[in-house]
Amino acid sequence: MEETGIELIETAIALIGLTQYQTVVNSGGHGLITDEPLEAEGSNTGMNPFSLLLASLASCTVITLRMYINRKMWPIEEIKANVEMFKTLSGTRIETKISFKGEVNDEQRDRLLKIANACPVHKILTGNIAIRTNINP
Repeated sequence: MEETGIELIETAIALIGLTQYQTVVNSGGHGLITDEPLEAEGSNTGMNPFSLLLASLASCTVITLRMYINRKMWPIEEIKANVEMFKTLSGTRIETKISFKGEVNDEQRDRLLKIANACPVHKILTGNIAIRTNINP
């Protein structure tokens, strides 16, 4: 039975050849290289998949904040998101630390924290997600 109400949001294609772990990834007309670090027998020619995941969250967070700040016309020159991933006894924890160049009062800070946690990538990572993998014939 086929599900209804499904909308394709984005597609990414990854291709790996014989070069040890170096992968070319294309999405939306853009490309990048991912790889594994030297200690994992890669060539370290690009971000590893974990770094790419954290980069997605970091960039989505600052873009979402910038959109909101621009609409509010607040004089904030720069937004920085430092995202770290930790292995814990109970699984994985991701922490995001956000800083601003410009004056931010307590009320704005509280609102910006809510906006940061509402970025689309954050919602996907913390929401109900299903991953299906198939092997083509």
